[in-house]
Amino acid sequence: MENRLPRTGSDEMAFGLLSGALAANPFPMLAQMRSQGALVPLPLPIGAGHQTWMITRMEDAVRVLKDQAHFTVNPTSIGMEDIFMANSVDALSDPSDFLFRDAMISVDEPDHRRLRRLVSQAFTPRYIESLRPTIQHMADELLDAVQDQGQMDLVQDFAYPLPINVISEMLGVPHADQPQLRVWSEALARRMPGLGRRDEQSLAHIRAFAAYARQLVVEKRQHPANDLTSQLVQMKEAGDHLSEDELLSMITLLIFAGHETTSNLIGIGTLTLLDHPDQLAKLQADLSLVPAAVEELLRFNGPVTMGAARFATEDLELAGQPINKGDVLLIALSSANRDETQFTQPDELDIVRTLGRHIAFGQGIHICLGAPLARLEGEIAFTTLLKRMPALHLNVPREIITWRLSSNVRGLTALPVAF
Repeated sequence: MENRLPRTGSDEMAFGLLSGALAANPFPMLAQMRSQGALVPLPLPIGAGHQTWMITRMEDAVRVLKDQAHFTVNPTSIGMEDIFMANSVDALSDPSDFLFRDAMISVDEPDHRRLRRLVSQAFTPRYIESLRPTIQHMADELLDAVQDQGQMDLVQDFAYPLPINVISEMLGVPHADQPQLRVWSEALARRMPGLGRRDEQSLAHIRAFAAYARQLVVEKRQHPANDLTSQLVQMKEAGDHLSEDELLSMITLLIFAGHETTSNLIGIGTLTLLDHPDQLAKLQADLSLVPAAVEELLRFNGPVTMGAARFATEDLELAGQPINKGDVLLIALSSANRDETQFTQPDELDIVRTLGRHIAFGQGIHICLGAPLARLEGEIAFTTLLKRMPALHLNVPREIITWRLSSNVRGLTALPVAF
């Protein structure tokens, strides 16, 4: 299949989205891209004969996320080692330092099933629910620390420390290491695998993160404790276990994903509620609506703009467009979650909306393993915040709120509030 759509104004739009320049409000640009079609070509070729596409609508996004036979997360499985991996690995001193290479998000079946089964043993719904009192205590402690001040930076004082405290407790990460973990996580959040090289500073942070994970494994192997890292180190099932590289990838993924997106959900979600006082008032009047509100906040203004890239395993047709084997598909989760064909008034926040589905956590075999934890943390964070601080309001002009620049994860740099 050699048919290619002509380049359009999507070039400028794509660079705005992928550079993070539109982090504050990507939705008008995403709506414009949806108007061009379910599949929009992007000016990001990764090699001769390979085209990059952005999927803008729900139906096609779900198809690609679920159809592992025709779309893979692992380009090496279709012979693209020299093209894709050159951008991801060779700049590192040791290929094993490519943290997510052996993680669940980077492999397909049967490897994915084996990894997820092993990790799920230590990540059960019962275990997640058992964390509720601990998370509640942490949330209360954070708000206790600022209660008498009458103001705080919600990002620095609440939205960031709550999830990092939780995942650190789960994994046995020392509290003193958390500030450095944030630096490393931000370096990971800025990367766009396969679509350009990282800068040297980011590479240095990623190497340091890999070294830290390696040392954590050594420590837990020598001195096992009652934490998830120790369980992963010792885990076996029918003679199966995590290899050393898989173990390192899993731990770094859990540290990163275990706080990055949830922190941004709490920060962005709070700002979104403050931007919609009618919805905020409705929620304050009935805190039992918080779980539904969390789902709507994820749909309406979720922190993850795009999921991991997929690669076509063969020539095929998608949304009426010929796709070549090796073509890259970027799934615009934020666009699909505002698809006019799927939602009534998708650009309106409605915390009592009956949601058939959203794909903020992905779909298919790679749906986020930590989604139940993120939902629990979000529920506790918003409930506690609104119960204890009913007069919550912005403490700075709305227009000076700034965003962290990233290609696929959005977050606030700060959110000064008073109460």
